[in-house]
Amino acid sequence: MINYTKQKMLKGQKTIGTFFELGTANAVEGLGYSGLDYIIIDTEHGPYGEESAMEFIRAAKLSKLSPFARIKEVSRAAVLRMLDIGAEGLIVPYVKTVDEVKALVKYGKYAPVGERGFFYGRAAGYGFEDFAKNLDEYTDKCNYETMIIPQCETSGCLENIEEIASIDGVDGIFVGPYDLSIALGIPGQFNSDILINALDRIVKACKKAGKFTFIFANDTESASKNFEMGFDSVAISTDIAVLVNAYRNIVKTIK
Repeated sequence: MINYTKQKMLKGQKTIGTFFELGTANAVEGLGYSGLDYIIIDTEHGPYGEESAMEFIRAAKLSKLSPFARIKEVSRAAVLRMLDIGAEGLIVPYVKTVDEVKALVKYGKYAPVGERGFFYGRAAGYGFEDFAKNLDEYTDKCNYETMIIPQCETSGCLENIEEIASIDGVDGIFVGPYDLSIALGIPGQFNSDILINALDRIVKACKKAGKFTFIFANDTESASKNFEMGFDSVAISTDIAVLVNAYRNIVKTIK
């Protein structure tokens, strides 16, 4: 169990991912040749449950892509099941309060950091991986390699971002600029000083706490600006949007 995306960011490298919406293991395998660092299996807006997500996770790991998952909600079941089937990072939407984030850590990290329920899931080779043979080594490795990443996309999360980022067990913050701009009363105004100041506040809070910063970007220009602002990672578009745009460009060029 090695979280390659985390390893790269610890070395100061910028990482790039995308939201996975296409919904087949073959698509994941293909993305493994793209140069992306990770995919985010979208179980919030996408129709995927644990059984299909497990196949995507397996394909991602075989392709050296870090398999992250955006879960549906802040609940023990939503956190536990995705980690047990091998998700290396959980993107958690619609976080509003400090207590919600503390609950996430409780569900997602083993003691002494949290209270995650013990299980030898597929990420541990069902107990047969070498690192799983010693209980302390196994729980320490799970805590280190699996990432809890709340989304900052509500005014409540933004108001509490310094405290949320400093919570032990939070590995990073993922910014949803669409929902955050809506929450700030400036929907879709990505060049607004209000949003830019909010992003700067999030980056500074995470840097001070020693946590990673992730953000969604629509295109390469936005992604480059996000990196210039200090973000560690960008999830660029969705795989299906990239596919449609690629074919549109092909058709336009041919015709």
